[in-house]
Amino acid sequence: MAQRFVPNDLSDLKEMYDVVVIGSGSAGLTSAIQAAELGLKPVILEKMSTAGGDTKRASSGMNAAETFVQTEHGIQDSVGRFYYETLRGGHGQNDPALLKYFTEHSSRAIEWLYKEGVQLDDLTITGGMSVPRTHRPSSTEPIGAYLISGLLKQVQAKQIPLFCDIKVTAINRQDQVTGVQVETANGNQPIAAKAVIIATGGFGASKALLAQYRPDLSEYKTTNQPGNTGDGILLAQQIGAQVVDMDQVQVHPTVQQDTDHVYLIGEAVRGEGAILVDRSGKRFVNEMQTRDVVTNAINKLGGDGAYLIFDQSVRERVKAIDFYDSVGLVKTGADLKALAENAGIDGEMLPQAVEKWNRAVSDRLDMAFGRQTGMHLLDTPPYYSIHVAPAVHHTMGGIKTNDQTQVLEFDGQPVKGLYAAGEVVGGLHGANRIGGNSIAETVIFGLRAAQQVRDYIFEM
Repeated sequence: MAQRFVPNDLSDLKEMYDVVVIGSGSAGLTSAIQAAELGLKPVILEKMSTAGGDTKRASSGMNAAETFVQTEHGIQDSVGRFYYETLRGGHGQNDPALLKYFTEHSSRAIEWLYKEGVQLDDLTITGGMSVPRTHRPSSTEPIGAYLISGLLKQVQAKQIPLFCDIKVTAINRQDQVTGVQVETANGNQPIAAKAVIIATGGFGASKALLAQYRPDLSEYKTTNQPGNTGDGILLAQQIGAQVVDMDQVQVHPTVQQDTDHVYLIGEAVRGEGAILVDRSGKRFVNEMQTRDVVTNAINKLGGDGAYLIFDQSVRERVKAIDFYDSVGLVKTGADLKALAENAGIDGEMLPQAVEKWNRAVSDRLDMAFGRQTGMHLLDTPPYYSIHVAPAVHHTMGGIKTNDQTQVLEFDGQPVKGLYAAGEVVGGLHGANRIGGNSIAETVIFGLRAAQQVRDYIFEM
């Protein structure tokens, strides 16, 4: 069993560091590790009682183009194609400078992770992508826990201090950022720093911010961990930072919500061949369309949600399904009629839908909905289903930065010494995020933030 990560004791907290990293998800951990590798003394501050942020919940993988992993798998890809498909997925509203840096540096991020012992050497595909560029561990286990575990090992190995249960209440600023104010079990205190990196995630768990920017989603459940309440955005706004695209909130189409806990069913399930049917057992959408398109199609079904249908071969290619089953989300049947009865789906139509799908796969032509990726036969019993419906998942809006991760004021000038990376930043994804791009964003811009902080401090 992997050793549990133990954060630093509060008594170890110092009054000064080179850089304060707020948040311990993938963006925060990446930036702190890179900062240490570049000769700086970082500290990571996490308001929750455990490290990992919302990254721990990620399941599918990390998008990147022109990687050595793709070469080894015989996949031909290009940065240009990655750029275009992400731009198309975001309905052309993506910040072009952020998107250019993101796509051009994705391969390097995969290489950096590999060097750190986080080996994403398998591939799958997500909606809106034309080729497999979603990198994941060869075990096919969910990427989130795997990534956080690997990064925390590096935090420990490099003796980077990480404190939990510490809430940053303000960013201190004179002409430039001078540190932060924190609230701890011992009271309030300042921590001095030459720079600050905000890596606090989005606001998908903030009822107040969702009500402010997207009141139409106020009744939706969320896939976000409770700490994703937009703290970093509010901290930046307090010192005059600009925000962008705050009304752009992504709803994920395939979320299991029938239990007390909400479980996102990762896009890899569809990427490896699952189809979606309605209660009558009929397919109704190209399952590999972008998330907004699939969400809208499910919403038009009248409130019953939809059903992911897959077989044993899909299950073997997506390790996360074992977890979904262990918490009671998966219905099973020795054949499709038995599955339909167990799941409450029409037992006559479901076998017909799967037969049509298998014919489309064999012909490499989905006449019904034009699906071209994730084309796998569903012919290996037993069969499985998971009932899903849309839920709030990702906030595309956030702090306005340039491609150097510098936080910008309303006049477009950088706040000296303040940087941001990950979901807390707005603009990269435009009006819709492609699955697999959020993990990529955290690593690519986490590395970028640390590099920019190093340059800023060394020039002081």
